[in-house]
Amino acid sequence: MTMATAPWTRRHILSLADFTATEYNNILQTATSFREVLGRRTKKVPALQGQVVANLFFEPSTRTRNSFELAAKRLSADTLNFAPGTSSLTKGETILDTAKTYLAMGTDMMVIRHKQAGVPFAIAAELDRLNAKVAVLNAGDGQHEHPSQALLDLFTICRILDPDNPQIEQLNGKKIAIVGDILHSRVARSNIWSLTATQAELHLAAPPTLLPELFAEFGKNRPGKLFLHWNLDEALENADFVMTLRLQKERMTAHLLPSLREYHQLFGLTHERLKACKPNVKILHPGPVNRGVELSSELMDDPELSLISQQVTSGIAVRMALLYLIGGGKPN
Repeated sequence: MTMATAPWTRRHILSLADFTATEYNNILQTATSFREVLGRRTKKVPALQGQVVANLFFEPSTRTRNSFELAAKRLSADTLNFAPGTSSLTKGETILDTAKTYLAMGTDMMVIRHKQAGVPFAIAAELDRLNAKVAVLNAGDGQHEHPSQALLDLFTICRILDPDNPQIEQLNGKKIAIVGDILHSRVARSNIWSLTATQAELHLAAPPTLLPELFAEFGKNRPGKLFLHWNLDEALENADFVMTLRLQKERMTAHLLPSLREYHQLFGLTHERLKACKPNVKILHPGPVNRGVELSSELMDDPELSLISQQVTSGIAVRMALLYLIGGGKPN
């Protein structure tokens, strides 16, 4: 098992806004090693033996929480899982007090998800103030960021381009489209940072209510180029990869969309629509998918085009890599 050679210096992983190409490649390289581990009969390594990973999910989650828990166990770490409905939060305890309780239990890493933007940052700042030397990983905060999802998306894409040695520079000159509810998506924001960190072309497509012009600011002073489209066909033309985002049905009540049927007609992905893309185009979706809204059932289940199940598998390897790097794990 070969691990990344560049030293890892970042204690927390809260945002991808200032990640360097070296850091991305470090993660891609480490995740490649762990993906190989996941293919073995014994899928466990002692890299984080004796360390404690606390999953503090103040917001419901299936994929991300289970993925982090499995990643920690594959690294031989002990895990603590927090559920707000059965916690002391219901008795008036503050979020920072909850974090300090887990600190007192000997937690080494905290994986935090919260519906409010900035909560993982506030907990990381408080732990730093206490000189606690605990690493904080943002598992999704409000409409702000979701770094591990963007990193597993990056890993999935780069493995298509080079399965043995995925590197971010392989995206140079590639055209990637992100389609859907970009305004409310923390996944989109993190993916914008990672996919413009190299000389790729990133094309965002959505109805104007879900893609305001302020998103053009994200492309300033980045190595890659960012384009906004309110017409799907322009974004899909000659695309190498297309990522579609979950349309949160609660947005309908805010009158940001006329109807789900009309959305699918204008922005839903189908085999017919993808004829505008490159012949070997691949489709990604962070899940869960609304079949027949963001993409057709036939497309979702097409093994030639869909990378959705690969994203889930990649997620465990990438989250193992993140916990290993911030936990100062020892190679096996």
